[in-house]
Amino acid sequence: MELPFFSPQDWQAIALTLKLASVTTALLLVLCTPLAWWLAHTRSRWRAPVGAVVALPLVLPPTVIGFYLLVFMGPNGPLGALMDSLGWQRLPFTFGGLVIGSLIYSLPFAVQPLQRAFEALGRRPLEVAATLGAGRWDTFCNVVLPLARPGFISAGVLSFAHTVGEFGVVLMLGGNIPGVTRVVSVQIYDHVEAMEYAQAHHLAAGMVAFSFVVLVLLHWLQPRQARL
Repeated sequence: MELPFFSPQDWQAIALTLKLASVTTALLLVLCTPLAWWLAHTRSRWRAPVGAVVALPLVLPPTVIGFYLLVFMGPNGPLGALMDSLGWQRLPFTFGGLVIGSLIYSLPFAVQPLQRAFEALGRRPLEVAATLGAGRWDTFCNVVLPLARPGFISAGVLSFAHTVGEFGVVLMLGGNIPGVTRVVSVQIYDHVEAMEYAQAHHLAAGMVAFSFVVLVLLHWLQPRQARL
């Protein structure tokens, strides 16, 4: 049963937002785990530049990220030209394009909690596992993952919440196509433009409540992490 203060278009935007956040979070946890592990343990001179690149979305305006992704994926960009040569659909103004933009925009919210969790483990558990004859994969699956579980939870929660709240990147890269790229933040913008303030308030209040729950959850997790 639909709530009376959400229109069918609102529900469509909510469903698309949850789908985008779920796909982005799952991909980030998979892709960022080896990167965070490398940043936590490498002594390479490239550590600082790579860490800076990972953190760029924290300081760059979302419209800047969205603009350069749009250029990169457009007909005159390298990825756009490659897609054209293969006969594939270009990524701008598609759900796939939104996923790529969300991966980049939420990257530090996945990498940094994982990196801190891996750094907090230290070398001792790895050395003990090695003396017991465990291989690298066994050590990672049976030692590292259980001990770093709070970091994975924090990375997942932050990545999901940050993707839900995106606006600038998704608007620049995806536009405003109902059912394809119109997420909740863009739907709120549409309501305000149409002077539909009551509908905008309902969606915005939902976003505030969601953000509050996420912050309470993270604060609740932090003392538990300290005891692990």
